Amino acid sequence: MKRIGLFFIALALAGSARAEIRTETVEYKQGDATLEGFHAYDDSIAGKRPGVLIVHQWKGLGNYEKKRAEMLAKLGYNVFAADIYGKGIRPATPKEAGGLAGKYKADRALLRERVKAGLDALRKSELTDAKKVAAIGYCFGGTTVLELARSGADVAGVVSFHGGLSTPNPADAKNIKGKVLVLHGADDPNVRPEVPGFEEEMRSAKVDWQLVSYGNAVHSFSDWNAGTDNSKGAAYNEKADKRSWQAMEQFFVELFR
Repeated sequence: MKRIGLFFIALALAGSARAEIRTETVEYKQGDATLEGFHAYDDSIAGKRPGVLIVHQWKGLGNYEKKRAEMLAKLGYNVFAADIYGKGIRPATPKEAGGLAGKYKADRALLRERVKAGLDALRKSELTDAKKVAAIGYCFGGTTVLELARSGADVAGVVSFHGGLSTPNPADAKNIKGKVLVLHGADDPNVRPEVPGFEEEMRSAKVDWQLVSYGNAVHSFSDWNAGTDNSKGAAYNEKADKRSWQAMEQFFVELFR
């Protein structure tokens, strides 16, 4: 009996050793621009699985989004973190980040083309079930995935974490094909004024949408690098971070079941 028990323990350990999150840097193109994304997946899962696109915050694709990609891969998704700015373009200061983010927010057509290129890269992966694809984004990335939905992209749903909600073309909401989940800091000084307009946009277009507001949370509430001082307008909030991640997980169960 003892030998049998040891055998099953060894078998379990062997299976655990084989299960590993694989990651790789992937170059892809949008027009003449070279972009550099990040791919993460669990190699213990056989065959295709739902795909999730991640779009970065205003400082560009970095370690934060890569960590989130690995977290999603552990949940069984094929994950691709897109690069909106371009290979090697990673702003070092808030001023630089604001300038770059502002450039793409001012040119929504270009922003949509950049995020669509990332979506195409995810769909082309042999591990992606092309019928089950969603997109999530943080801050600038939240704005971006909402624009992806407004463009009429064929995605099951999008999730915005503390993203900007306004758009110069609210009528484009009629193009949204999937479901929308917005996870919002109730005390976010920048985004709070945009909530009423966003709600009316969604209602007018008869979108299947949800907006969850987290009390005592400001901008960047899920970014563990944002400090904890709410008076600065952007700060990490552990409760809101965990609750919003759980809300996303539940949303994905609904989308992909």
